[in-house]
Amino acid sequence: GPEFPGSVAVPEVVLKQRRSAERLRAERAARALKAKATHKASRQVALRRAEAYVAEYRRQERMEVALRREAKATGNFYVPAEAKVAFVIRIRGINGVPPQTKKILQLLRLRQIHNGVFVRLNKATIEMLRLVTPYIAWGYPSLKTVRELVYKRGHGKINGQRVPLIDNSIIERELGKFGI
Repeated sequence: GPEFPGSVAVPEVVLKQRRSAERLRAERAARALKAKATHKASRQVALRRAEAYVAEYRRQERMEVALRREAKATGNFYVPAEAKVAFVIRIRGINGVPPQTKKILQLLRLRQIHNGVFVRLNKATIEMLRLVTPYIAWGYPSLKTVRELVYKRGHGKINGQRVPLIDNSIIERELGKFGI
C-alpha cells in the first residue's frame, strides 16, 4: 500500500491474522444469533405444549368432578379409572431374599434398598408387585409428586450412561423423535 510519512509497515502475516480473526468473530456472532433465535422458538413451543398439558389436566379434573356429581345426584357410585403408573420403593435389604423375589426386584430395577422406580401398571407388573410385596412399598403418584421426583432425582439413560435430567434440551434431543 502507499507509504505514509512516520507510519510503520504492518507485516502481511499480521494483516492475515487480523482478517481471519475478524471473519471468525463474524461467524461466531452469526451462530450466536441463529442459536438465540432457535432457542426462543423452542421456548415458545415448550410454553405452548405446557399450556396444552395444563388445559388437558384441568379438563380431566373437571370431568372427574362432573361424573362424581352426576353419580351422586342419581344415587349411584362413581368408580374412578384405574391408575396407569405406580411408584415403587424398595424398603428391605438383601439378606435372605429368595431367588424368584431377587429376580423380580432386578427386573423392577430395585437392586438396592431405598431405590425407587416408576412402573407402568398392567396384569404382569401388578402380579410382580404382589409377589415382592414384603420388600417394597408402592402407590399411585399424583402429578405433583411425579414432577417433584423428576426435577429432584430424575435421571435418564443416554448412550448407555446415567445422565441427570437438568433441562429439557436433554429430553428433546433423545425423545424428540417420539414427539416428546
